[in-house]
Amino acid sequence: MILRFCNNLQQTIPMKKKINRFLAILISSITLFSCISNEKLIYMQDAGKDSNPVISSSERIGYHFDDYLLQQFDIVDINIKTTSEDLNQIFNATSMVNQNNGMMAGGSQAGGDVFFMNGYTIDEEGLIELPLIGEINLVGLTTKEAQAKIEEEVKKYVNEDEFFTRVRLGGIRFSALGEFNAPGKLTILQNRVTIFEAIAAANDLNILAKRDELVIVRQYPDGSQIHRVNLNDKNLLASDFYFIRPNDVLYAEPLKVREVGGATNFLQTITLLTSTVTAIALILTLVNNN
Repeated sequence: MILRFCNNLQQTIPMKKKINRFLAILISSITLFSCISNEKLIYMQDAGKDSNPVISSSERIGYHFDDYLLQQFDIVDINIKTTSEDLNQIFNATSMVNQNNGMMAGGSQAGGDVFFMNGYTIDEEGLIELPLIGEINLVGLTTKEAQAKIEEEVKKYVNEDEFFTRVRLGGIRFSALGEFNAPGKLTILQNRVTIFEAIAAANDLNILAKRDELVIVRQYPDGSQIHRVNLNDKNLLASDFYFIRPNDVLYAEPLKVREVGGATNFLQTITLLTSTVTAIALILTLVNNN
């Protein structure tokens, strides 16, 4: 009897040491990896601070902005006004038809859908079709170059000082996927949109988003390319990706913390630890009772 008790005691002590060691490693791992530090959440870090009420960086970062070149499937808003009412009705005929169709399809359109109904979509061959003028290729042109090209065609029907032409993008359309608070396909009715304006339009990134590697899928005339940008770095302001472009796809990947339970602050970490230890203690109790 005494011999059996000694053997059981010798087997129990190493087992308890192993369990305690396992618990220590588990708790340490959860503590280290389940909390998200501020360094991973703060945008544009290393901005510099001073004693003034307004905190400013010590340097002014210049924009790096290239004129956008029109691509297939872009939507452009083209407005042609002349001194001739008859020509105005002709040039605006397509817009009026599209507007009437939009109203019949469901009333007023929200956001950038107004431009979709009233603007001109560049087709797969890079063409749009204007009333009276016919087909014009706009791919690879800036909006100013497109305007000049259309004006040359309008001059065939109206004197140079008797008409007005305006060409602009029908808003910036982009997609926000992944760890955004409000992901989806969005439109901002501006000619230029910063990446932070785009993030704000999707109600910001959630706390589990990987801010140091935001994925941008950008379209080019010869195909698409994947880029990764660091939102935590202030030098983003001087990069080619500070301003988004039409049809950009923004994808926010989740942090590794999601794989270990998603505890994003101290209170959640304590809750996760308590639940884990309680579960393990319950399992050990059941094993010992058996």
